[in-house]
Amino acid sequence: MGKIIDGKAVSAAARARMKEEVAALRERGIIPGLAVVIVGDDPASRVYVNNKKKACAELGMYSEEYALPGTTTEEELLALVARLNVKPDIHGILVQLPLPRQIDEKKIIEAIDPNKDVDAFHPQNVGRIMIGDYRFLPCTPAGIMELIASTGEDISGKECVVIGRSNIVGKPMAMLMLHKNATVTICHSRTRDLAQVARRADILIVAIGKAKFVGPEMVKPGAMVIDVGMDRDENGKLCGDVDFAGVEPKAGWITPVPGGVGPMTITMLMRNTITAAGG
Repeated sequence: MGKIIDGKAVSAAARARMKEEVAALRERGIIPGLAVVIVGDDPASRVYVNNKKKACAELGMYSEEYALPGTTTEEELLALVARLNVKPDIHGILVQLPLPRQIDEKKIIEAIDPNKDVDAFHPQNVGRIMIGDYRFLPCTPAGIMELIASTGEDISGKECVVIGRSNIVGKPMAMLMLHKNATVTICHSRTRDLAQVARRADILIVAIGKAKFVGPEMVKPGAMVIDVGMDRDENGKLCGDVDFAGVEPKAGWITPVPGGVGPMTITMLMRNTITAAGG
């Protein structure tokens, strides 16, 4: 039976440490400040934004929200980013994705000051992750590294398979595992005999957005399985990219959905904002 990696517990422990760091910064007259920009009324984005504001309040941080209409132009959003780049009480800027079609996401990401880019999406920060000399990490991969560390398992020398090659999770995840001396394979929709490749993994990280895609036939006995998915099953119930019921008896360690990777993402955003503020 797989041991459960409890994201809620790991997140709570990390936030307790961060609360102390924020208190120490406040004594020096620094209040870590995060600006969150949301364009339009996507319900999922609204939930994320609310959770980010709550997390800031919990840790004693300062937050500002900029809720813009869905008709906002690219020029208007760029102008707002430019203002936030020079606002002294704002240390981190997060523009909630996805953006409406009339706005080029790439342009917006590149307009954010790399020193305030707490999502770590700016090309400069992406390059730093590549060479292992980074200040910020993308929040989900950073959270996964914390979860793996919480198990006490050594990554060095392990075979790691990442299923998914997105710029937000898959690619940076592979680089972080490589920096920890894992042997890394990235799989995607064109991978031949995906199940066979996945079965080699000592650490299997799945981030593709397909409900229960990974079954027990794709998992090596005793493997650590990290499920980044947030999907709905045939009954509309929240589930991950991994068939938890099928895989859990075979895994050594496994993250549940919900309560695994999810709680870590916003916690790592707070971590990046504290770092940006000088923590």
